[in-house]
Amino acid sequence: MLMVGTMVTMLAHSIFGKRNMFKNPVCFILFIAFIISLSACNAHKSVPETNDSDTATLSYQLPEGELIPEAEKNKIVAQADTWYQKYIANSNFVGSVLIAKKGTVVYEKYKGELKNGQPVSPHTPFHIASVSKTFTASAILRLQEKGKLNINDPVADYFPGFNYPGVTIKTLLNHRSGLPNYLYFMEKLWPDKNVRVKNEDVLNYLIQRKPELPDAVAADTRFSYCNTNYALLALIIEKVTGKPYPEYMRKKIFEPAHMVDTYVFVPADSGTAIPSYTYRHGLIPFGFLDDVYGDKNIYSTTNDLLNWTKLLETDLFLSEETKILAYAPYSNEKPGIKNYGFGWRMNIYDNGKKLIFHNGWWHGNTAAYMRFLDEDVTIIALNNHYSSLAYKAKLLGNIFYPYFPSDLPEEE
Repeated sequence: MLMVGTMVTMLAHSIFGKRNMFKNPVCFILFIAFIISLSACNAHKSVPETNDSDTATLSYQLPEGELIPEAEKNKIVAQADTWYQKYIANSNFVGSVLIAKKGTVVYEKYKGELKNGQPVSPHTPFHIASVSKTFTASAILRLQEKGKLNINDPVADYFPGFNYPGVTIKTLLNHRSGLPNYLYFMEKLWPDKNVRVKNEDVLNYLIQRKPELPDAVAADTRFSYCNTNYALLALIIEKVTGKPYPEYMRKKIFEPAHMVDTYVFVPADSGTAIPSYTYRHGLIPFGFLDDVYGDKNIYSTTNDLLNWTKLLETDLFLSEETKILAYAPYSNEKPGIKNYGFGWRMNIYDNGKKLIFHNGWWHGNTAAYMRFLDEDVTIIALNNHYSSLAYKAKLLGNIFYPYFPSDLPEEE
């Protein structure tokens, strides 16, 4: 398998070049199909988990950031400050903003105070909402590399009684499952809002109360962003590994990647997790949907998320060929620059440039996590006082290239 992976990577580089291999989808549709076929051929085989066993202590050696010339750094800081003064300085934003180039932090700001009067700091973890999906998807792809699952597997293989034909792990990853969103059907059907819903409850309602879920459509007919998909992916991770999702993510990603302030929220964290607020600073209490994870519920910091970028830019966690799959667009039925891969939103521009990102929103928490591949730039904004200001961080990308010629609203 290692030899095959090396051959695939060499082929990708020869066709697309090292920096261009994740760009225009038209150029590598056949190549993507080739990789998927290789993955299918190698699924469920016994793959040695070198230094990745249940007892091994993982620690990834992340790459050091490159030195940024002082003149270039000063230019970035000046333009970022202009953005900050325009959108953030006098707003209700409480959170953090970070810009990194080539793995080096060139700009960071921390604004506001927490409920205990402590100022927001580099170690203040905020709920990153749907940015959590980048972790869940990557964990699934890692398990495929380890031969523990195949993304073409029917979900019914993992959950007896799951009667949704055509729904595979792949259609969960790229939001083409056609499943209804649990945020809506649990709101309607869950009997006691004082009792918190678990991931298993979402699965059980899909199985046992299917006739009451009229929003389900045939699988793989269209893109439909749906949190149910990632709640189920978290359960698949638990099924395959035999470990709770929060523990697996901690042991396999957060701790090895030195993400010291990152964790998956569980009920025991209710008293210590950073709360969120309305636009007018009113506390938003935890609700009955706050225990479901996989689609959300990771708390992190801007610096920890930069370490996530660094890990993904190596082959330590995911191979190059797997990342080609993750960053490929899978919903091409509508024209336009926007698309979705495996856990990643993307903008694909006519000139070949590609922005890989994910936004998040849950209660008063908003998050934006963007990776500008050509410029090797990561931009992150986290905020827990409800507003769209975190999404304005995308405009910081214009410091490096005119990605956003106008100040358009960002949806999530």
